[in-house]
Parts: sequence; structure tokens; C-alpha cells
Amino acid sequence: MSANILGQIATLFGKLSLLAVGGANSTVPEIARVVVNQKHWLTPSQFSQFYAIANAAPGPNVMIVTVIGAHVAGVPGGLVATAAMVLPAGITAAIIALLFDKHREARWRRVAQAALLPITAGLVLAAACVLARQSDTGWLTAALTILTALFTWRTKLHPLWLLGAGALAGMLLL
Repeated sequence: MSANILGQIATLFGKLSLLAVGGANSTVPEIARVVVNQKHWLTPSQFSQFYAIANAAPGPNVMIVTVIGAHVAGVPGGLVATAAMVLPAGITAAIIALLFDKHREARWRRVAQAALLPITAGLVLAAACVLARQSDTGWLTAALTILTALFTWRTKLHPLWLLGAGALAGMLLL
């Protein structure tokens, strides 16, 4: 493994870290674009599978970068990817928290805070669309995606029930 690949991993996830408004999931479209289409580190199917594995495991949603980094460059790649995704955003968030606290009554703070929710929602929705396109390999998987989205939106079912139902449907039908 070369230092070059670790540098590429650090650069990619370090830059994306600063764009991860609302968490790592908001950067999934760009991660997919780079690691699947540009660098060819993963196939679309692998990306979807890694995303599912990372989100099924307990822990933060940033685990997707750990899994990608480890796939590309082993344990060092996983560690570099995680540090690159967490540190820049964490340091920036700490600085912003200090500024927000210092200027808690400022109009710019209220405007910025109000703008973050729709921006984050849009980024996460874009991530969902990318994942759906990459994982829907036919009409059956597309129907499963749509049904899961509808159940999530219209019911109060815990997501683990939906994961279990999807796994069962996949074993029986695919």
C-alpha cells in the first residue's frame, strides 16, 4: 500500500468532511460519485452493500467512510478515512459552536440556523436517491425501496422491522 493511496483517501474525506452538513450521509452522493465513477474503488453494487453494512452496524453514520477506506487500503485506510472525515468537521463544529454561543442573539445566527434544516434535508434526500438508483437492480428491488419509503413515512414502525422484512423478502424473492 502506498502513501499516495492514503493521501488520496485523506484528501477526499477531508474535503467532504467540511461539506457534511447534517452528518456523513449528506455527502453520500459525492462519495459515490468519486469512489464509484471517478476512482473506481468500488462498483455501484459494492457501494450500496457497504452503505447497508455500515448503517446496520451500531455506531455513527460515518462508518461508511471507514468501510470504504479499509476496502481500498486495509486497516490504515479505514483509520485515515475516519480521521479525515471526523477531524475537520469536528474542529469546525467546535469553532462554530463557540461563535454561535457568543452571538446567540444575532440575526445572522438565527438565519443560518433556520437555513440548515432544509439544506440538510435536501442533501440527505439526494443521498437516498443515489442509493436507491444504485441498489434497485430490477422491478422487485425498486418496489421494495418504494414500499420501505412509504412505510417509513406513513407508520411509526422501528427501522429494524423494515430491515428484517427487507432481508426476509430478499431471501425469499431474489
